[in-house]
Amino acid sequence: MIDFDFENINSPEPGRVLVSEPFLNDTFFTRSVIYLCDYSPDGSFGFVLNNFMETGLKELIPDFPDVDIRVSIGGPVDEGNLYFIHSLGDKIPNSQKIAGGLSIGGTFEAVKALLIENKENAKYFRFFIGYSGWDEGQLDSELEEKSWVVLKKFSNDIILDDGKDDLWKDLMAKMGGKFEVMSNFPKNPSDN
Repeated sequence: MIDFDFENINSPEPGRVLVSEPFLNDTFFTRSVIYLCDYSPDGSFGFVLNNFMETGLKELIPDFPDVDIRVSIGGPVDEGNLYFIHSLGDKIPNSQKIAGGLSIGGTFEAVKALLIENKENAKYFRFFIGYSGWDEGQLDSELEEKSWVVLKKFSNDIILDDGKDDLWKDLMAKMGGKFEVMSNFPKNPSDN
């Protein structure tokens, strides 16, 4: 087996991406890619980018505009709520800036109005059921255990793209070296 020893050269901060190590044995976070929205001494939270629901947004919210939008399962916390990030800043009142031109939340009626106005505006949004959260010091402990690789910020287009089913594999391969080799390992070693 290849040794997965590495050093996180990037520190966690809002706007960065966490990629789970290939052998993480967790029912929810195996081969996850998480967009980190907040990181502080008090705790952190973000959204899983590569875990999708079978149900579309229109099925979850009947009065939502008829726009083809995939909904991601953002994490195991607060799975009864819908969250969204976007690149429209002040066009969505009451939203809060994250980093690099992305914001979280805001007035949901403004979102619906923009999508009714033009279905193409969907490319500026990403929707999630639930979120991923860490209590005080928890994420730092997981980073010390090397459960996550912290990547630098990258294009908002990648963060907002809800069509990337192989995002974990793609990011691992782009890191090169042993990461690239591990990107091709089966989830279950007995499948080899």
